[in-house]
Amino acid sequence: MAERQEQRTFEQDTAERLRAVCGELAERFHERADAVRTLWATLLAGQHSLLLGPPGTAKSELAREVTGRVEGAAYWEILLSKFTAPTRMFGPVDVGALARGEYRQVFEGRATTAHIAFVDEIFKCSTAALNETLGFLNERLYHPENGGEPIRCPLIGAITASNELPSGEESAAVYDRLLVRIEVGYLADPSNFAALIRSAVTPPAPPMRTTVTLAALQHAVTEEVPAVPVPDAVVDALCTLRAALRRKELIASDRRWRQSVRLLQASAYLDGRFEVAETDLSVLTHVLWDSPAQRPTVEREVLQLVNPDAREALDLADTIEELETQLDSMAGQSREALSEWVIKNAHQKLALAGTRLERLREEAAAAGRSTAAIERVTGRQRAVRARVLTEALGVDASTVQARL
Repeated sequence: MAERQEQRTFEQDTAERLRAVCGELAERFHERADAVRTLWATLLAGQHSLLLGPPGTAKSELAREVTGRVEGAAYWEILLSKFTAPTRMFGPVDVGALARGEYRQVFEGRATTAHIAFVDEIFKCSTAALNETLGFLNERLYHPENGGEPIRCPLIGAITASNELPSGEESAAVYDRLLVRIEVGYLADPSNFAALIRSAVTPPAPPMRTTVTLAALQHAVTEEVPAVPVPDAVVDALCTLRAALRRKELIASDRRWRQSVRLLQASAYLDGRFEVAETDLSVLTHVLWDSPAQRPTVEREVLQLVNPDAREALDLADTIEELETQLDSMAGQSREALSEWVIKNAHQKLALAGTRLERLREEAAAAGRSTAAIERVTGRQRAVRARVLTEALGVDASTVQARL
């Protein structure tokens, strides 16, 4: 009994430390809290993730900060190009051995020995390296250049990044192996942008740096996360979601659905819960789409299933997005015209949306339901309201936060 209690304490400590890491990184990377949590859930599931977004959105920095929180892990990073040779990724030829007539590769410090990997510009993988990259991601195997037994790689998971979607069949094969796809964009909230600019002038104090050990992470991935129970209600919800998406002609492979179960277990573990709940399904908004154009539909279907409050929250999100589109279309107009639009249109709609979202959040919290979807829409409401204040009314970005 004492041994079992000690084991449970160890598990809770690992999950608690990972939640602390998520909090620290979310505070450092503005508007990236969901991305941070999803990256950690993906690693805990032993799967691979993709950060998809334009240059300059801190994809590489975010990936390095996540991977750098695992003490004792062998880390490997590479920027791919269409000319990258497999030996550069998995082990160059040992020149000294070659001079003696032996063909041998040096694997130390390469993907072959990595516990965690970051692969930038993943879809620029060369044709020559494609098969080995797929084997590395899928089966954690590398086949040496000189033949012989394949090498089993200790990879837990890889974080990958790209500025664009794959354009050919070869890169699409790699894309299919990345279970989680996370869109990242430029900062939407002017107050967060102002904080980013201030940090370039006055660097913030050194942040807290919670870490987890490699042994603790490996134990979580192989023992703790797979042991999290998945109730029948969640299985039924997955079947309902699959049917709803098929009606929208959004079809994911059986393999992707099956792998998603471990991601749900990882989500529950990360929250410190002892079984998967329907609220964990929200992580599937990063799994069940192929193109970014499909993501809003997937998000709506998932969140409506997770939370009965989500339908109204998502309707409010549509109103907020429409106002932002109107603001974009009015670029270059006079301050008088912008002010008139704010007074007659934007101000009241944004205020009503904010009030209703707060009421929905309170009702969901009182009922013990997840407030994640509502808080996400609230974040968009605040960002658009901040844009209206700064771009239409000329309010100083550095003072916007106090007005929201």
